[in-house]
Amino acid sequence: MKLGWKTVVMTALAASFATESVAEEWNVSVWGKRRAFTEHIEKLAELVSEKTGGEFTMNVSYGGLSKNKENLDGISIGAFEMAQFCAGYHRDKNRVVTVLELPFLGVENLEQEVAVSKAVYAHPAATEEMAQWNAKLLMTSPMPQYNLVGTGEPRDTLAKFDGMRVRATGGLGKAFAAVGGVPTSVTATEAYQAMEGGLVDTVAFAQHAHLSFGTINQADWWTANLNPGTVNCPVVVNIDAYEGLSDAHRAALDSSVDEALDHYLANYGELLKKWDSVLAEKGVAKVEIAESEIAAFRAKAADPIRDAWIKDMEAQGLPGQELYDLVVKTLADAKATN
Repeated sequence: MKLGWKTVVMTALAASFATESVAEEWNVSVWGKRRAFTEHIEKLAELVSEKTGGEFTMNVSYGGLSKNKENLDGISIGAFEMAQFCAGYHRDKNRVVTVLELPFLGVENLEQEVAVSKAVYAHPAATEEMAQWNAKLLMTSPMPQYNLVGTGEPRDTLAKFDGMRVRATGGLGKAFAAVGGVPTSVTATEAYQAMEGGLVDTVAFAQHAHLSFGTINQADWWTANLNPGTVNCPVVVNIDAYEGLSDAHRAALDSSVDEALDHYLANYGELLKKWDSVLAEKGVAKVEIAESEIAAFRAKAADPIRDAWIKDMEAQGLPGQELYDLVVKTLADAKATN
């Protein structure tokens, strides 16, 4: 009888430990505050928890785990399991995805941005480069084409871009430099102070960021149609953490990515619908730049920067031309099906 009770107790303990081992809790490092840019991450956490009956949870931290420029480093050492970063914060560490930041690619909407990002993220060169940081590309954070806010007289011609101090990272920074601008790559969280303190005259952001980081509150005007490009901000997971998930938890995570992105697109769409009313409420003038000026900007920035990027990538042993061609083909296919 005693042996029987021992067996029952040991079985119960084993079951208890097994139950504990099923539970999974991930820490997710982002920055700023909850906003349109992070809604897919919040939705992903919600979906994963629902699909696993609360066994797999994600704690989304806004700046409490790492600085935004150090999120990829944090992933590489396993300081947290998931993180968001922008390619322009450390271009030498994520060279492949910077193809998505080339100016004037011609992306017209967020659905197309998702399509080209997915294609590049799935390329072996992107997988291999991220693996160096123990990171797996999970999903993008699609953003509209960037536009400027500024103070004083509107910068609505190329001549007025000359000498303009602009907060712009990555390929956008190079585009403005090509027409005489002076780009600075302060982080999103530093942009308001840079504008307030006179470090920059203008800030290039997507709409949600102008709202979230307060630059719209400093602005006298906003360029409605400059659309020189955008930045690419992946969400990555630590490879060891991902591979350590149970099959059920991994399936819950993988199956939730597209659902989370669909939620993001719907939510961002609502923000874009009310953007004009935001401008009116804050007294910000909507500036339309002449097509001739945009064409001149494209001529000076698009081809030279693209060709230089391809040459640089090829020199580093990366398939620059192949990656660019992939973006062009994927974008053409996306436009054909839209």
